[in-house]
Formats: sequence, C-alpha cells, structure tokens
Amino acid sequence: MDIYDKKDKFFVAVDCIIFGFDKGKIKLLVFNRKIDPFKGAVSLVGSFVRIGETVSEAAVRILKEFTGLENVYMKELSTYSSVDRDPGYRCISVAQYALIRIDNDIKTLIEERGAKWFDIENIPELVLDHNEMVMDALERIQKIARYEPIGFELLPKKFTIPQLQTLYEAIYRRKLDPRNFRKKILSLDVIIKLHEKDKTGSKKGAFLYKFDYKKYIDLQKSGYNFEI
Repeated sequence: MDIYDKKDKFFVAVDCIIFGFDKGKIKLLVFNRKIDPFKGAVSLVGSFVRIGETVSEAAVRILKEFTGLENVYMKELSTYSSVDRDPGYRCISVAQYALIRIDNDIKTLIEERGAKWFDIENIPELVLDHNEMVMDALERIQKIARYEPIGFELLPKKFTIPQLQTLYEAIYRRKLDPRNFRKKILSLDVIIKLHEKDKTGSKKGAFLYKFDYKKYIDLQKSGYNFEI
C-alpha cells in the first residue's frame, strides 16, 4: 500500500484579509459565508486550495471569484492550525493580507458581488478564528509602517500633509501630533511641494504635495525609522 494512503487527510484553506483606505478610514472586506458550518455568517473572503495550485494562486482566484477584485498584491501573514479551529473538518488556513485604496470602481465591483466593507473600528464578530487573523494583520501593517513608507498607492496623486497624517492615524489607530508629523515626513525628503492648494477645507487652503517616486522607492528598499 502506498505510504500516502496511510496518512491523515485534511484541508488547506486561504483567507484573504483585505483592508481598504477610504475617506480617512481603514475598512475590512468581508462577505457572507457560503458553506456550512456557519453558512450566511460574516466571514473573511476565503476558500480551499485546489490540488493544482499554490496558496498564492488560490488567494488570487478566490478573491476574484467572490469579490471581482484583481491585481491585488497580497502578502502571506501566518498559518492558523489549531486542531479545533474549524468544526466542519480538520483544516489549516494560510492567511494573506493587503491594504488597498478604495475607489468608486472598487466600491461598485464589491457591491455587485455582495461583499461589503466594515469600518475597522466596528468589525462584527467573524466566523472561526477570523477576528484573530484581522488583529494579527493590523499589527503587521502597523509594524511595516514604521520602516516602509506607506501611502503612494493609497493616496491621490496630489495630497495634503493632513491627508497623509490621516492615513497614518488610521493605520496606527491613534491621533498624531501635527507638528511632529510634518517635521518627520519632510525630513524623509520623499514628497514634493506643489504650487497648488486644496481649499475644500478652508479659504486659506493647504498646499498639495506629490510623492517623489524615485526617492520613495529608494527609501522603501532601504527602510527607515518612522516613529512619531
């Protein structure tokens, strides 16, 4: 008898933790679970890995299948393997995460597929160990934000320093001192001041900036200390 026939069998799943940045807030993408147990309950976007695909390939397929989203760069977070984590069957899950900017096209796509965004401060109770996965992913992003410049993909091409600060406050989930933040971000020399102002908030307005793409990428590769 083949040695493989004697071994225990179990499933491998992928759960996609997709955070979106929209109007100064971090949101989590969820959908209603389509299978038992807990069919209809709020869940991360996830399913099983097929025999002929890698975990990364499965994540891409599953995200597109359930939400319509494509070209989302996901990173591996961790493996969740508690024996009793899934009452349906013995199942190990490899969680993947991403942080993207939510635009109108993405909103429409998500709504059409029946998925939805929840403000990170008001996440409902999720199935299985998905709440644990979300907290782990948030902690990972907060750590990354301290040594990689986050923002190029999440903000408009032209933005104000207060808008950039709002992004970091959403990631860190706490208020930051405006003077310290401005001083720190300007010291990194990755943003270029423009001769334009955003006057949507006041008559005086705030100067707009854009990222210096080359310096941004160089800083991203070399790492930096962004403690506020």
